[in-house]
Amino acid sequence: MPDVTPNRLYFGDNLDILREQIADASVDLIYLDPPFNSNVNYNALFREQGGEQSAAQITAFEDTWHWGPESEAAYRGVVTDGPRRWSDLLQSLRAFLGANDMMAYLTMMAPRLAELHRVLKPAGSIYLHCDPTASHYLKLMMDAIFEPRNFCNEIIWHYRKWPAGRYAFQRNHDVILFYSRSPSRERTFNQLYMERAASTRQRFGNAKIVSGRDASGRRAPSQVETRESQGVRQDDVWPIPRVAPAQQLFPTQKPETLLERIITASSDEGDLVLDPFCGGGTATVAAERLNRRWIGIDVTHLAMSLIRHRLHYSFGSDLRPYAVAGVPQDTASAAALAAHDRCQFEWWAVSLVDARPNNDRRKGADGGIDGIINFFDDDGGKAKRVAVQVKSGSVSRGAVAQLKTDLQTAGAEIGIFITLNPPTGPMRQEAASAGFYTPEHFPGHQYPRLQIMTIDELLSGKVAQYPRYAPPSTFRRAPRRTRTLGQQSGLV
Repeated sequence: MPDVTPNRLYFGDNLDILREQIADASVDLIYLDPPFNSNVNYNALFREQGGEQSAAQITAFEDTWHWGPESEAAYRGVVTDGPRRWSDLLQSLRAFLGANDMMAYLTMMAPRLAELHRVLKPAGSIYLHCDPTASHYLKLMMDAIFEPRNFCNEIIWHYRKWPAGRYAFQRNHDVILFYSRSPSRERTFNQLYMERAASTRQRFGNAKIVSGRDASGRRAPSQVETRESQGVRQDDVWPIPRVAPAQQLFPTQKPETLLERIITASSDEGDLVLDPFCGGGTATVAAERLNRRWIGIDVTHLAMSLIRHRLHYSFGSDLRPYAVAGVPQDTASAAALAAHDRCQFEWWAVSLVDARPNNDRRKGADGGIDGIINFFDDDGGKAKRVAVQVKSGSVSRGAVAQLKTDLQTAGAEIGIFITLNPPTGPMRQEAASAGFYTPEHFPGHQYPRLQIMTIDELLSGKVAQYPRYAPPSTFRRAPRRTRTLGQQSGLV
């Protein structure tokens, strides 16, 4: 079994990675926020689905699961091979729900929760983040796998958002199910505290209020100690603002304050934190800042690219070394990815030049542009653009000529043509005929207007040529973070 000591990002299906890469009882804390499309019509989630629909799968920014052949196979696997109580629960849920999107989601979660139970240390804890659409079904599954006696809290994350819908109360909370691996006396838990009520602070100042009972067991009058108070023990309703849209690095991004509270309460410095659906990487950033080791897993190269940029923007030279597993390391593995999933290959390829994907490939044509890099070469405040195109199959001079045309449509100053296969001589001639881009304020600097780069060259360290006089603005920058060393704040 591989060593899980270093900080590590894994690309791939978290079920496979958990089974093949994460050792038994090796993780101190698990946080997971499994993607689920709770914004669709509620009744549609419970509509019976036919087997002709596509298999349950997750793709970037599309939190949907559908019942299909793979859902059916996963269901049968849990029922036939899982422990009796898991099998009975899943069969009961299907009898009640039917074969629909909700059941596909629960079927996907069952084997993953079982693997998370396996990798968690005896003193470890797990926090399952969900919303009220599915939280009651997930709690049944958590009871079946982690046992009811190890249920700790149903935490309510309360936030405000723009009003939506009518004829019901505004839905302004998520649910976080907190379970431990073992009974309460054995788990890691650092008590957190809240501020006392204003009236209490006004009456007693910084004194600590102590209550007790007399010899007969009756409650004794409160006493006041003069030493500073720690506050009131943290409750299970957490009013924490959501991340403002203008500050989001990822559409479903959770606030760092939320993750820092969980990590501080249920782990110590040096402990290992696992997020098997790491998405925008908030848990990994919070774990890094709080001096914990971490493992993040995601199934899209787009998320992997976002997480890596976020870590480097957040910590700069203070970022501890980490490993990345599951991404192509050579041309052969890149070709295998392209053959398996062209969209994922394109997302990975544009990340090699620090570009962001131009759009979601599943939602229509991209106009020939797969990625965009924004840069500044003057003080006008408006970014210039590098347009990136990726080709995984055969390439020709005509494809390069088409990119020259697409640059005008995209309003881009420079184009990068990334190819898996080596370019031909006519392709290089066509690229050279595009000439150079010369920044107005730096007339002595020239950059090829159309650059052909192979996957092999990019993996060997070749970089794209464009003005870098100011920090790039391709990805929204995360705020800088400072790692805490030896600090364990309990008042939140």
